[in-house]
Amino acid sequence: MKRYGNIYERMISPESLFAAWNAFKVGKTEREDVANFEWKLEENIFALHRDLKSKAYRHAAYFAFFIADPKQRHIHKATVRDRVVHHAVFQVLNPIFEPTFIADSYSCRVGKGSHKGVDALSYMVRKMSRTYTRPCFVLKCDVRRFFDSIDHSVLLEILLERIADTDVMHLLETIVESFPAGQLSIFERRKGVPIGNLTSQLFVNIYMNVFDQFMKHECKIEHYARYTDDFVVVSGDRDALVGLLPKIKSFLGKRLHLELHPKKVFICQPHQGIDFLGYVLRRNSSVLRTKTKNRMIKKLAMRVSDYNAELISANTLRQTLNSYLGVLSHANGYGLAEKITNNTILGLESERFAELFKKI
Repeated sequence: MKRYGNIYERMISPESLFAAWNAFKVGKTEREDVANFEWKLEENIFALHRDLKSKAYRHAAYFAFFIADPKQRHIHKATVRDRVVHHAVFQVLNPIFEPTFIADSYSCRVGKGSHKGVDALSYMVRKMSRTYTRPCFVLKCDVRRFFDSIDHSVLLEILLERIADTDVMHLLETIVESFPAGQLSIFERRKGVPIGNLTSQLFVNIYMNVFDQFMKHECKIEHYARYTDDFVVVSGDRDALVGLLPKIKSFLGKRLHLELHPKKVFICQPHQGIDFLGYVLRRNSSVLRTKTKNRMIKKLAMRVSDYNAELISANTLRQTLNSYLGVLSHANGYGLAEKITNNTILGLESERFAELFKKI
C-alpha cells in the first residue's frame, strides 16, 4: 500500500488556502462570519498560513445547535478559519483516498449520492431476482449513534496507513481531537466527529472503507451498497444473510468499535418495499418515504412563508423548489410535483407565483 509523504507544504501553502477559501465560500458570502473573514481576506489567509507553518495553529471551539431532520440532530459548526483549513486538508487527502473506495460507496463523493445509491440497489434487486422471477432478499442495516461512535484512535491509525507525513498527521490529529470538547477520564476513549464538517465527510468514508473492503473481499459479497452508515446486502438466500449478520457485528465491534442499531436491522423482500435513503423501492416503482414527503412539504411551506414575508428572495425559493423537484424526479412523484408547480400546495399569491416561475 502506497504511503504519501512531503505533502504538508502543499496542503498549507497560501495558494492552497486561497483555493480552499474559494471552495468554501460558495453560497455563503452573505453570512456575517464569512463576510467578516472576507473583509480582510489576504490578512486572514496569510496569518493562517503562518500559524500552520509554525505549528501554532489551534482548532477553535465549535458553535453547537440543534436541527430537526426529521429527528433532532446536534450540529457543531466550526469557525470560518477552521473550515478553510478543513477544505485545504480535503483538497489534498481526497485524491489520495478516493481511489481506494469501492464503487458502491455513495456518500459525499463526486458522481455518487443518495439517488445513485437507490438506483444501484434497484439494479441489484432486479439482477438477483432475474427481474422478480426468483426469490430475492435484502439485508438492511445501519450503525447505532454512528457519528458519535467513531473512535479517534482507530481513525488516526487508518489515516496513518496512507499518510507518512508527520506534519500532516499532527494537523489531522488536531482536527480529530477538536471534537468533542472537554476533558475525559483516563478510562474513556475519545470518540465522535461533528456532523457537517467537510473533513468529517471524508473521515467517515475512510473509516467505513475498512468495512467495505471486509464485505467485498473477505465476505465476498457481490451485491452490497453503503451510504454513510446505512448499508444493504442483496442475496437470493435468506439463510446466507442471517449467517452474515454475526460476522458483520463482530467485525464492526472489534475493528471499528461500532455496533448495529438493534431496531434498524431487518431482512425484507421487494414486494414488501425496501426502505433505503428516503425512498421505498417496490417491484416496479420507487416512491418517497411518507416521512420524507411530509418533511419536504413542511420545509417548502416554511420557505414559502419566508418568501411571502420577503425574508428570502425568489431565487432562494426557486433553488429549494428545484432541489425537491429533483428528488421527486427519482421516484413516482409526478402527481406531487404537478401539485407543487401548479401552486396547489405552495399557496402563493398569483403575482408572487408568477415571479417565482418566470425564470424556470
